Amino acid sequence: MGIHPTAVIDPSAEIDPGASVGPYALIGPRTVVGPDVEIMGHAFIDKDTVIGRGSRIFPFASLGADPQDLKYKGEPTRLILGENVTIRESVTIHRATVEGRGCTEIDDDAFIMSSVHVAHNCRVGRRAILSSFAVLAGHVTIEEDVIVSGLTAIHQFVRVGRHSFVGGMSGPSKDVPPYMLLAGVRDKAAVSSPNVVGLKRRNFPPEVVDALVGAFRLLHNRRPLAQVLDEVDARWPDCQEIRTLTEFYRSSERGVYR
Repeated sequence: MGIHPTAVIDPSAEIDPGASVGPYALIGPRTVVGPDVEIMGHAFIDKDTVIGRGSRIFPFASLGADPQDLKYKGEPTRLILGENVTIRESVTIHRATVEGRGCTEIDDDAFIMSSVHVAHNCRVGRRAILSSFAVLAGHVTIEEDVIVSGLTAIHQFVRVGRHSFVGGMSGPSKDVPPYMLLAGVRDKAAVSSPNVVGLKRRNFPPEVVDALVGAFRLLHNRRPLAQVLDEVDARWPDCQEIRTLTEFYRSSERGVYR
């Protein structure tokens, strides 16, 4: 615990007494570091960043730098990390532009592996896992309990639904439905099945998994989407996960993989 004497900390930063800051770390203006946070040597926290309780920042991570957006003109924006977030080596996460919430957010218990990039205005949900060399363009939303595999580049404004699995190098440019598995490289990407293994690991009841398998089979055909969604709702009227799935399709602005 404690602050290493070689760390450089801006006078306006607020460091909880229970946090630790390693050698040669740099913490910039208006940063707030919560209790039990560990910032390791050579980590860089630029400015206007909040780091929640128990989070760990590994060496050479860069958090809170200006967004890579030509429209950004220096307006005050933020990066917020929740509690127990893990940021591994050489990760870059940028503050937001003023569009939308004006905030880039990483929710509790997210695990961000080495060399991941999270761009401005992204939202990464609870317990999400981003594997090495995954890249999120601006305004991407990753919902809770999502796994994004390595070398995946997600197009700006894409939503990835909860409990889904995004296969490596898939490069989704449309929304990824919740509870499903996306596989295939770039323009060959498609929903190949429900994320059955992930759902079972998270203790989803067998009847819910069966319902999602049935819904996938209906959605996987090429009948008009609105007709299929109505049929799915009618077949499983009491299943909350089915409602979440069909509402996700209906609310999409970019289109959803089927």
